[in-house]
Amino acid sequence: MKFSIVAVAGVATVSAFTPSSFMGKTSVAKNVVKSTSSLEMKYKIAVVGGGPSGACAAEIFAQEKGVDTVLFERKLDNAKPCGGAIPLCMVGEFNIPETVVDRKVRKMNLISPTGVEVDIGDTLKPDEYIGMCRREIMDKFLRDRAIEYGAECVNGLVTAIDVPSDHKVSESPYTIHYQEFKEGSSAGVAKSMEVDLIIGADGANSRVAKAMDAGLYNFAIAFQERIKISDDKMKFYEEMAEMYVGDDVSPDFYGWVFPKYDHVGVGTGTVVNRPAIKQYQKAIRDRAGDKISGGKIIKVEAHPIPEHYRPRRVQGRMALVGDAAGYVTKCSGEGIYFAAKSGRMAAEEIVRLMDGGKRLPTQAEIEETYIKKYDKAYGPTYAVLDILQKVFYSNNGAREAFVELCNSKYVQQVTFDSYLYKRVQGNNPLDDIKLLGETIGCLIKGYSNAKPDAVFSNPVESQKRL
Repeated sequence: MKFSIVAVAGVATVSAFTPSSFMGKTSVAKNVVKSTSSLEMKYKIAVVGGGPSGACAAEIFAQEKGVDTVLFERKLDNAKPCGGAIPLCMVGEFNIPETVVDRKVRKMNLISPTGVEVDIGDTLKPDEYIGMCRREIMDKFLRDRAIEYGAECVNGLVTAIDVPSDHKVSESPYTIHYQEFKEGSSAGVAKSMEVDLIIGADGANSRVAKAMDAGLYNFAIAFQERIKISDDKMKFYEEMAEMYVGDDVSPDFYGWVFPKYDHVGVGTGTVVNRPAIKQYQKAIRDRAGDKISGGKIIKVEAHPIPEHYRPRRVQGRMALVGDAAGYVTKCSGEGIYFAAKSGRMAAEEIVRLMDGGKRLPTQAEIEETYIKKYDKAYGPTYAVLDILQKVFYSNNGAREAFVELCNSKYVQQVTFDSYLYKRVQGNNPLDDIKLLGETIGCLIKGYSNAKPDAVFSNPVESQKRL
């Protein structure tokens, strides 16, 4: 979401299925699409969800001759409420063209609860930047590329998945029930399709996760308004993004003003006090003040964001990626890169295991490859950012300290290197020791000067999970 410091051969009988917790009423035999081609048997992989994680997974599968790839997306013009920031490494790694990047941010303005401002970005090289994208543009580009490689795109909403009782020890197919939509019609047509493997890339409210009993997770609500401001005011945000901290804009996260193509995205998010999200949104508009005054709200967006991994990310031949798996970082709230990376990584590992379409992988094999490699590569990042969020977003004193620390060029260098390239570069042990002392000092100063956080209580809402 943002930047801050830091998818069968054969037909099974109805009796072979046990209804999942997401079982629908549609008959298994109705409009079933067979998984055979006209010339030979092929395994069929369904990727549910056409965002970055699903599109990047479908792109890999579509290049394999031994499989048929079907990509389900319920809304092809979907504009997910998202800050839209992507790291520089994603531009190169995923061949993102200039036309997808709306703005190249080279400056970040951090504003503390008391209004102290710190500009960061001086450590960036001339060719370094944070890419700002509109999700409807980037997601379409990634989907279209998967389609060009041979993926079949179905404009449809998956409504139920029949899971065979023996799916963990056999090649019995799954049956996906969905509503297919055609251009010019708002009514969907009920259909079903048998597939051999499913990739759940369908976000926080994942239907695949429910079907495979992946377990629940805590979530944040992200709220964003796209605001069209005057050309003169847009000049300020040409290469600038803003990040506001304070319990007025969020008790556990931050508010943002991110530049888009011809407007700004203004938003915030929270886990601990979701009922007050509109109050926090008003506060971020007020804090931005004159810089967005007179602007016209052209779109309002809200969406749940996962706070941690799903308890189970693989069940049988069903695997979760992106938000469905819980791959959003704490502190920064970043999810786009990790969605794309997890989709690609899962697909690459599954393709290797399928050995040219000769076999289907087992749950154990997928866990040993995709899950194990992903966690090894990015697990430490999630852990560190979780700690940073607990330390610096917990109260106004810590938030003041956070902003003051960002004055350090060393902090800025490590932060940008970590974000832009997904690895920490050039750490200096002496500077790390010095930074520890500065952190303690900033925390003491911040706690002594900051106003107390507002008290709130939502014991019922806070227990809700997805």
